[in-house]
Amino acid sequence: MENKDIAKELPKAAMDVIPSPKEDALEIIGLVKKKGRIIGYQLSNERIVNREEGVRLAKAGEIRGVGIAHRKDTEYLKSIPDGSENNNLSALPTVRAGELNQLNFQ
Repeated sequence: MENKDIAKELPKAAMDVIPSPKEDALEIIGLVKKKGRIIGYQLSNERIVNREEGVRLAKAGEIRGVGIAHRKDTEYLKSIPDGSENNNLSALPTVRAGELNQLNFQ
């Protein structure tokens, strides 16, 4: 395997699960942050879900372009590397948690 192939595969190796998305799977179009930390995701149907629900949906194939990783006991979503920087989660706009009165974000 060439070095550029290895560099492309390393981020995938850090993921616990890379689910197969369903044909009608949604995409993440925004991040919900509180004090700089991602606590939720805005989906392409405008629905906003907390981090745990996002992980559950991704595992069920309802969200495309992401894998599941963990830090300590917390699971979270990561972009699957595809050679484009534009669709990385870190490049997405932020939806502020304070603006989401109807949802219970912690």
